[in-house]
Amino acid sequence: MAVNVRGAAAAVKHSARAMVAAGLHGSIICMASVCACQAGLGPASYTASKHAVVGLVRSAAGELGRHGVRVNCISPFGVATPLACKFLGGSETEVEERCCAAAILKGVVLTAERLAEAALFLASEEWA
Repeated sequence: MAVNVRGAAAAVKHSARAMVAAGLHGSIICMASVCACQAGLGPASYTASKHAVVGLVRSAAGELGRHGVRVNCISPFGVATPLACKFLGGSETEVEERCCAAAILKGVVLTAERLAEAALFLASEEWA
């Protein structure tokens, strides 16, 4: 909760404060998880923290939209990061295969690079 919720809340709070004060329009992007949408994919504490991030983002988007500040979150499914591989006890390829097998969209491997592309899109003026 300290990192996932309080960290996101502090990031939104301080980013928004600076952006609104300077009259800057732009985007604040938080990282949630598919666990915020589907139960049973992770421990209850993690799932609750990601639900809280989604609630924070929805609330902040409502408050900050009138100032030209967009607030969004990305909610990825499994990504074979070193931490995920360690937690799941498999190689990058094995973790990718497990995630693909459990995912709704079959045959697509989600990578950190794809998440970065999603964040760039949300931050871009194309999305505005």
